[in-house]
Amino acid sequence: MFFSKKTKSALAILLIAFVALFFYPYKKPEAIKYIDRDTGKTLTEKTPAAFWLNWLYVNPVGELSLEALIKRKIVSEWYGRQMDKPSSAKKIPGFVKEYNIDLSIAEDTGFHTFNEFFIRKLKPEARPVDTNRMVAVSSADGKVLVWSNISEQDFVVKGEKFNLKSFIQNDSLALTYNDGSMMLFRLCPSDYHRFHFPVSGKIIETKKIAGDYYSVSPLAVKKRARIFCSNKREWTLIKTKRFGNVLMSEVGATMVGSIVQTYDGDTAVKGMEKGYFKFGGSSIVLLFQRGSIKIDDDLLKNSSLNMETSVHYGEHVAHSISKQAD
Repeated sequence: MFFSKKTKSALAILLIAFVALFFYPYKKPEAIKYIDRDTGKTLTEKTPAAFWLNWLYVNPVGELSLEALIKRKIVSEWYGRQMDKPSSAKKIPGFVKEYNIDLSIAEDTGFHTFNEFFIRKLKPEARPVDTNRMVAVSSADGKVLVWSNISEQDFVVKGEKFNLKSFIQNDSLALTYNDGSMMLFRLCPSDYHRFHFPVSGKIIETKKIAGDYYSVSPLAVKKRARIFCSNKREWTLIKTKRFGNVLMSEVGATMVGSIVQTYDGDTAVKGMEKGYFKFGGSSIVLLFQRGSIKIDDDLLKNSSLNMETSVHYGEHVAHSISKQAD
């Protein structure tokens, strides 16, 4: 097999980094804490590959391989293809056991590859969708951080603001949300990985933005708050009666084979599947215009303490206070 000079250089750096791994002092990864919304208890997340994440984003030697190769599209796409092979199915039983995944709520359990398991659909009754027209619901299963006013609050790392212009890459649209509200949903590999519309309305614009494939784990984000403006992402603008124009963006991450949109047409229906992520952790960003919503108090309180809250898709996360509501 023949590689380009650029790829050969990246592979050489990666090899050197792996060798250096055994000579560099090991630092135990920080525990990722979150609040379980159902019980209010603080729990510790089981993080797949926590050791490697810590090495890539904390260890200076690991950072060389991150920049040279791991963040690149070719690596995530290659791994995604491995998860599409029949041989990958043997990983499923161990993964289910390790992360205590409830397959009784899955529509089908006849998985032929790991990705079939990863993008499994759930039975409708497993995730009831709040049908109140004035309510916005969670777009996914995962952990969420929220901000009622982006312009007044630091994003993830103190001193670093979330750069809307870089994230959206549309200056006029970025101004629309400059002092609006934001919700950041993080899906780790053990989560259900289909995502759903948080509100109902008409889809008026979409955009795909090429980028890197950095991890979106808190272990990585604490070191690189600009990850969300660097990674591959797609956004959809939804015009609604009760929430103004809502921007929903899916953000790829390390080892995410692809972002797949499954909706058809220009109509968004709250709770309806919008698409799914193939293997890997990933994120969803929701942006609301100023004065359009009131985010749930428990999510605001936990986020003010820099604590994520576990949520399921379809459940109440905010309600409309917009003058456009009818």
